[in-house]
Amino acid sequence: MSSTIYLILAELTVLLHFLFVAFVTVGALLLLRWPKLIWLHLPALFWGIYIQFSGGYCPLTPLEKTFRQLADIETYEGGFINHYLIPIIYPPGLTHEMQIMIGIGLIVLNIVIYSLFIYRQRHRGTS
Repeated sequence: MSSTIYLILAELTVLLHFLFVAFVTVGALLLLRWPKLIWLHLPALFWGIYIQFSGGYCPLTPLEKTFRQLADIETYEGGFINHYLIPIIYPPGLTHEMQIMIGIGLIVLNIVIYSLFIYRQRHRGTS
């Protein structure tokens, strides 16, 4: 395949990864409209929390890097969040402690959203 195709695949992987991170972070809001998405969101949320607390990388990160190497484009060190999102949200240099804080933030944010979801589900028939 040509390097252009690998570059497109790398960029599509970045887009997919970003959408996954967004879904993990605030996807519970979609449950307020489509409650059956809970069966997709909960595993995604648990995966995101696991990755943050373990200090690991999502499999999409090495896939993107592989596509970049095949396109003869320089790759980056670290993971997706460190390379793309942390420079937007935090100063450079993602640490494991920062990942723990992100994981705690994911838990707290989703507890709030799931509490709203459960409240709405319970009071749906009483209104």
